Amino acid sequence: MKFIIDNWMLLCVALVSGLLLVTPVLQGAMDLGLSPTLVVQMMNKERANLLDVRTLPEFNEEHIVGSEHLDLLELQNKLNQVQKNKQQPLIMVCASGSRSQKAVAIAKKLGFEQVHSLSGGLKSWKEASLPTQKKTL
Repeated sequence: MKFIIDNWMLLCVALVSGLLLVTPVLQGAMDLGLSPTLVVQMMNKERANLLDVRTLPEFNEEHIVGSEHLDLLELQNKLNQVQKNKQQPLIMVCASGSRSQKAVAIAKKLGFEQVHSLSGGLKSWKEASLPTQKKTL
């Protein structure tokens, strides 16, 4: 106990430096998805598919060019029909990123190996000035 009292400053410095070393690891574990730039790279290099899990009216209003639609509520039952290859990268998209995180969890339970979420959803995609389209009827 005397050592702790005599060296409290040294112990504080060691504790703070330890926390600073662990912070990047914790931030990586809390990563909630891929940036729009990484999504574009995966689409180009790895032929990743985009799956929009919003409702059909939301999808028809505006969606990422080349994305397919499958409502989150139907994902459990229909994902295997939409995406046959479980090894091909699959990126889930929603409005802000929260529904796509749920979709990632469902897809992983179904055995899909490379499933990601677009961080910030369609909102971040548009903020990056990337192309979207409206459903033409």
